[in-house]
Amino acid sequence: MSHNAMETHSIDPFLTQPDRLVLDLLLQDIQNPRKPTSGDLGSGQSGDEGHTKQLGEGISRLEGLNDESSSSFRPTVFTSWDQEDFERLPESVNKLILQPYIRWARGVVRRETDVVFLTHIILYLTTSVPSAITLYAYFSWPHAICHWIMQGLYCGPFTLLLHNHIHNNGVLVEGYKWLDRSFPYILEPLMGHTWHSYYYHHIKCHHVEGNGPDDVSSTIRYQRDELADFLMYWGRFMFFIWIDLPLYFIRKNKLRLAFEFFSCEMRIGLMAGNWSQHALVDENDPDSDFRSSITLIDVASNRHCFNDGWHTAHHLNALRHWRDQPLSFLKTKSKYEDGKALVFHNIDYMMMFVKLMQKDYEHLARCLVPIGDQIGMSNQELADILKIKTRKFTRDDIQRKFVKRKKR
Repeated sequence: MSHNAMETHSIDPFLTQPDRLVLDLLLQDIQNPRKPTSGDLGSGQSGDEGHTKQLGEGISRLEGLNDESSSSFRPTVFTSWDQEDFERLPESVNKLILQPYIRWARGVVRRETDVVFLTHIILYLTTSVPSAITLYAYFSWPHAICHWIMQGLYCGPFTLLLHNHIHNNGVLVEGYKWLDRSFPYILEPLMGHTWHSYYYHHIKCHHVEGNGPDDVSSTIRYQRDELADFLMYWGRFMFFIWIDLPLYFIRKNKLRLAFEFFSCEMRIGLMAGNWSQHALVDENDPDSDFRSSITLIDVASNRHCFNDGWHTAHHLNALRHWRDQPLSFLKTKSKYEDGKALVFHNIDYMMMFVKLMQKDYEHLARCLVPIGDQIGMSNQELADILKIKTRKFTRDDIQRKFVKRKKR
């Protein structure tokens, strides 16, 4: 198929620098198709010398951005502004306020890349908390509406900040343990979470089971492009997670976890995100992390929510630092190709959910960035492939296709 990648796949100018770099390399693959070789492309094993050189240069650039000892190192300070944007600030603001803050914050966060975590903690504590207190003491509808809008904007980034916090048992250095331990208790109720429940569900169940049959938030038993099925999925989570998760821990002989979760009840949150992350599950090998989750190269997930779009990479290594996800993708790119992974751009999880409910697979196919054997397929062929991956699994399918999980 004749395919002009640059015309079909536009690059959003607001993508992060790592996302732009990765997407540019993928689009070059589409323009210059080659037969991938087995092995790790990051190690230089490729059938094309020019491609190998570009890939190696890309890996080196990403490594420099994340290496505190490199002159190329750049901490993430804000989600909306990059380092080059600071130069457009008034010199007095940049020199007297911003740069001293960055120097101080790099000593507060555990990893110097993560200044943005402290920025968000300070932002939420100085806006959301005073607003909630004032609203409780002096209620007014205009304030209530403004507060609701503010919380709506905060919920996504906060949840992904919390996501990093629970995976790493904190984000701040020992000297600020008091803040590291206390801010979730203060902010979680304001952001739609109950204490600790996200940890027990996400860490102790979802990442253990990986969207498999025993995962209480698994999508495999549902038709994943049907609104009625999603409402059943969402309703089960909303109304029964308080008993589903303790029963899961009891079945796994983890009685202490069952008691601990039951004592903190459930997390209130829309499950559309998790549904979208695990809606496209391979019909032949649903137990593969490459084939049961997706990768999004988009602004909403990666710029504003700490690389949440790199979901496949996160499932491959739940402890990998969020800034290392694009780098990991490049280093193991051939494994994504061999694993028939799905990579999308210019779409976020909420729009993915909407398009699935609309059964608009042509739009999803246009957002797909073909890799490996997908390169050269027509838009209709890609749409047909995506449609198959939303089919629900029967009990017999689960018995036959999750054999590897039973052997673990």
